Amino acid sequence: MDEVFDVMILGAGAAGLTSGIYLSRARLKTLILNEGTIGGQMILTNEIANYPGVEKIKGFKLVNIMKKQAQDFGCNIKSNIRIIDYNLTGNIKSVTLADGSSFYAKSVILALGGKPRPLNIPGEELFKGNGVSYCATCDGEFFTGKEIIVVGGGNSALEEAVTLTNFASKVTIVHQFNNFQAFEYAIQEAKKNPKISFIMGSELREIKGNGILEAVIIENLATGERSEMKTDGIFIFIGYIPNTESLKNVVKTNERNEIIVDSNMQTNILGVFAAGDCIVKKYRQITTAVADGTIAALSAIEYLRNKN
Repeated sequence: MDEVFDVMILGAGAAGLTSGIYLSRARLKTLILNEGTIGGQMILTNEIANYPGVEKIKGFKLVNIMKKQAQDFGCNIKSNIRIIDYNLTGNIKSVTLADGSSFYAKSVILALGGKPRPLNIPGEELFKGNGVSYCATCDGEFFTGKEIIVVGGGNSALEEAVTLTNFASKVTIVHQFNNFQAFEYAIQEAKKNPKISFIMGSELREIKGNGILEAVIIENLATGERSEMKTDGIFIFIGYIPNTESLKNVVKTNERNEIIVDSNMQTNILGVFAAGDCIVKKYRQITTAVADGTIAALSAIEYLRNKN
């Protein structure tokens, strides 16, 4: 058999990197496998202002700090891979990658994160990456001097709307409810910004354009009235879907495909833990993901100690 790690972490967002820091610092042989870019949702966040002990910091900078911490303690990190098979039962667990290689470990932490939830309306897929975006940090600059729409009413939607005013001439927030599901500071910051206006109790029904995005159809949910609004771009922030599609028959999940864990982040499989945005939880913040990753790492350490 190839090299066997003490712990294999699947995912390199806030939860995965935190687990990597704790485990490597405990001198356990640790491997992080990450599909895509390291950092998860942090890398998509323009500015983080509520991370304890850290002044305002760009998302990618916090990612680089966490990654360096993990690597300095000896954590191995492999990114831009694709896992095609899981074998998580038994004493030695393994995953197989698309290139045919396999990796083995005595314990596994699933920190797979999530992806932006789409609106699933006509025109969304057609204009994705060409007027429709889910990342203000990635695409905000493309809308300099333009009028855009932000969909959503949580912290991410309001905070990113404020960020987008650094580029756009006007930002209209469209939210399905008549009140926001965000913290008061985020609501007040958005309301006091002169570039931001609000359309409440409404939903987008269609995205229209001829080659380029030109307008949206908005429905007032109280009256059923529909109207067309011209816009240059749409940013969608309505939550995330856990990246657990490939794990449906591997670990126990709920009806939203979130991994079910106990207070120790233990899944239904002995020696397999989960942390971050892929688990059942109410709040999804960087700090809660870090807490999950910490607990999962300490639980893995205890599991290995008892096993030995």
